[in-house]
Amino acid sequence: MSGATGAGSAKTGAKGARGPAADSQGATTTVTDTRGVQQPGTDDGQDRHAAQPYHPPQAYAAPAGPGAQRQPRPAARTAPRTRKARLRVAKADPWSVMKVSFLLSIALGICTIVAAAVLWMVMDAMGVFETVGGTISEATGSNESNGFDLQSFLSLPRVLIFTSVIAVIDVVLATALATLGAFIYNLSAGFVGGVELTLAEDE
Repeated sequence: MSGATGAGSAKTGAKGARGPAADSQGATTTVTDTRGVQQPGTDDGQDRHAAQPYHPPQAYAAPAGPGAQRQPRPAARTAPRTRKARLRVAKADPWSVMKVSFLLSIALGICTIVAAAVLWMVMDAMGVFETVGGTISEATGSNESNGFDLQSFLSLPRVLIFTSVIAVIDVVLATALATLGAFIYNLSAGFVGGVELTLAEDE
């Protein structure tokens, strides 16, 4: 009896179908094969998702209504930043300082000569020398002499010569003092580090 039951169970397992199985006490149980059975609600949902096209998520909801277009987002305005650089003048070349100061002092001397000539012409046209010269001649004159002649003393050639001498002295002194100042600055910059400058970019 037990051998027949074992054979029946073996046939049922080999076919993979539903059939009664008897235990050792003679009771009958039913074995169900669920390998080929589809559970409801799983494959239908997967097929439905597979049939629909994929839509990527949107950060902003699309505007409703026919012909509505989404307005572009305004760009954020940022305040312009001014770049700055902090530099230090560590050394001044004495030779370059001498050349620059020489040229500047020559230009200053020429301007001085021209300014003196223009000023003398304006004062002579206004009659300043004649009026002041007459007053001085009366104050310093006597019966024997006519006094001090200001117009002959402050003539245009004398004024230009005197101004030219002053301009030449100014060129020599300015060049020498600028070169000496460059040497002194280099010595002091070795101790204190030099002059610091902050440069900013033009907007």
